[in-house]
Amino acid sequence: MARRSALSIRIVEGKNLPAKDITGSSDPYCIVKVDDEAIIRTATVWKTLSPFWGEEYEVHLQPTFHSVSIYVMDEDALSRDDVIGKVCITRDMLEEHPKGYSGWVSLSEVDPAEEVQGEIHLRVGVLGGQGGRRRLRCTVLEARDLARKDRNGASDPFVRLRYNGKAQESAVVKKSCYPRWNETFEFELAEPAGEKLCVEVWDWDLVGRNDFLGKVVVSIQGLEAAGQDEGWFRLRPEEPKPRAGERRGSLGSLQLQVRLRDETVLPSHCYQPLVQLLCQEVTSGPQDGQVHLVTLLDEATTAECRQEVAINLVKLFLGQGLVKEFLDLLFELELAKPCEPNTLFRSNSLASKSMESFLKVTGMPYLHAVLGPTIARVFEEKKYVELDPGKVEIKDVGCSGLHRVQTEGEVIEQGRQHLQSYLGGLLDAIIKSAPACPPVIRAAFRQLFWRVGERFPQHQHAKFVAVTSFLCLRFFSPAIMTPKLFHLRETHADARTSRTLLLLAKAVQMVGNMEPVAGRAKEVWLAPLLPALQQGIARMKGFIARLVGMEEEEEEKEEGEGQPPAPPSTVVKEGLLFVHKTRGKGPLLAAAAKKLHFCLTREALSFSKSPGAERSGAIALANILAAEKVEEKSFGNSHVMQVVYAEAGGRQETAYLQCKCVNELNQWLSALRKVCVDNPRGLRAYHPGVFRGDKWSCCLQRERTGPGCDRTRRGVTLQGWNDPLDPAAEAQRLFHHLQSLRGTLREKYWELLESENTQKTPRVKIPPLPEGLSRLFGVLGDLESCHRLAQPPAPPTPALLRPHT
Repeated sequence: MARRSALSIRIVEGKNLPAKDITGSSDPYCIVKVDDEAIIRTATVWKTLSPFWGEEYEVHLQPTFHSVSIYVMDEDALSRDDVIGKVCITRDMLEEHPKGYSGWVSLSEVDPAEEVQGEIHLRVGVLGGQGGRRRLRCTVLEARDLARKDRNGASDPFVRLRYNGKAQESAVVKKSCYPRWNETFEFELAEPAGEKLCVEVWDWDLVGRNDFLGKVVVSIQGLEAAGQDEGWFRLRPEEPKPRAGERRGSLGSLQLQVRLRDETVLPSHCYQPLVQLLCQEVTSGPQDGQVHLVTLLDEATTAECRQEVAINLVKLFLGQGLVKEFLDLLFELELAKPCEPNTLFRSNSLASKSMESFLKVTGMPYLHAVLGPTIARVFEEKKYVELDPGKVEIKDVGCSGLHRVQTEGEVIEQGRQHLQSYLGGLLDAIIKSAPACPPVIRAAFRQLFWRVGERFPQHQHAKFVAVTSFLCLRFFSPAIMTPKLFHLRETHADARTSRTLLLLAKAVQMVGNMEPVAGRAKEVWLAPLLPALQQGIARMKGFIARLVGMEEEEEEKEEGEGQPPAPPSTVVKEGLLFVHKTRGKGPLLAAAAKKLHFCLTREALSFSKSPGAERSGAIALANILAAEKVEEKSFGNSHVMQVVYAEAGGRQETAYLQCKCVNELNQWLSALRKVCVDNPRGLRAYHPGVFRGDKWSCCLQRERTGPGCDRTRRGVTLQGWNDPLDPAAEAQRLFHHLQSLRGTLREKYWELLESENTQKTPRVKIPPLPEGLSRLFGVLGDLESCHRLAQPPAPPTPALLRPHT
């Protein structure tokens, strides 16, 4: 059984941001921090005060996290980036919106007194009694992950204790965010014990004022009952200062969609009755005179939840090897409804969302192979492409000769040639890609092609459009328009490139619609492209015929049809990383090159001098003990990670690898943690610094093999399209959704049954629920009982604050 929190974040756009550059604009991007740890950086949108990002992430966290902060920054090439403002969302706020929060949020000013982080380890007790004077004793043991306030990437922390009008201070620990004091302080206990003990942490500065690092307030009344309490306590900021009303909203606002799911995933065998029931419903298919369970689920699910339910169902049936049958059932049920051949699958039904999710889960490598070269060419060439006379700007293209400015017609003709060249290259890649298309996608399209042809025998054109409506309109075109969101590029396109991509996506849509004349009805300026579009439609028809006409026996030779291929040697992640040298005897530490190509598979982390070169060495996954971040001060860079592993003789070594940005850093950490999640030797604590000379740079310990001074974050990962399937997690999410629909499913059943019998004699007696729905309610009840038994007992209330361990 596993307990985890899944946080979905979608950063849509910003508006009314203040100008930070002398040009009267800004170059905004966002940093997402969970408990003050940066985990996401959006792309920079250049020269705008109303940026659009549209970036979506899902982060798996430990259930003990406290808050999510989104900082809006202005990127500067020659100086430190400016902070525009931030939005802070606490866990309590997210729990108040179980279906998620969506809307505009005003940015607030960043106050240094509120920017605190870390925890402090305290032991507090009351001494004396029975006639003698009682004393309050507080032992300050250590702290971890304190805020970095100095330019060297660290702080010089000390502790100040305040009680009953008196104050005492600890020694200053220089250049450490993981200080160890182990000092004891005593105060005479006030009678009655109504005063509170305030433990403050400060950063000592030789010049200027000391910086506040956080505080803990201890209730003495609660302590008297317990006598003594010890634990890790989260440092709190000062009370926020009231800000002038006119400042509200002056920093702009963000449109966000945030949702927190606290999940308790039971052992996989607990979900077998639910999985078996769903599989039986798929394999049995629709029955005459009965409402199918999948139809009920489609009708009862709201539009906001349909995408998530579709992804969960697709992944569940992928794991069961029934995804082709599941999609075929959806096609059959959708085509049984009243529909027109020219509007097939254009709504956001469960069938449309499931097919769209299926393509993303199984077809991303195929998408990258087909679109990647053309998208890279558009970004690199940055050619001016415009066909709309109302948007042509002569100044953007300059002169065609030494003295003559191009005319509007010449600009449009040049843009048509560029766009036609891009479209031709893209169509060439698509036409040649039929053999490279994953077998499971070919099989799904074959079923769709056959179903639509059977439903509309008089409109044979419809079966081609049904396939392209998914492949072109819902898969290729969105990726062309926003390649950053499909991981085709690391940054968003600038204005010129974005316009080219938009026109190219429109062209692919018109080819997918297979009706270029209808596509020009509202945009007559696309007429110069018509010959290329008509040629593209003919080529696309031939491609679809080959795609669905490949012999089925050929695909059945593929092992595990219906599942994405995932042999043990599948590459999880690869790329160039800079290796920082430290003292050590491991194979990686002895490498001569400073930059190596790393390749992570489900067996090992290997490295070589360059991509494709002979492997220089490898670390087996069973020997990887931790993958964590490294303090910025250690190497002067905040994008360094450490891989702690065990040598053949059992000796523990650490490799320090530098990434190029915060996103690459978190992607590598996430990939390593996922493939090592079941390693029983994984560490619970680690050193975020390096061992130099005779001590650790983080906590100043002198013992190299001493216990770590910070917790490992094994459960903090980013969800990716290439993640391995997790059947238990998908089944848990489906259970949660179905459980919330129990009443709605019953109501929808009676409603649909009534509509099917409107022409028949009214029923006098209400018939019983169908077997599938009755069994579903029974399975949901059993799973609910399992969850109740699995809930841990409520923890005892601590005397001071809830400890954070």
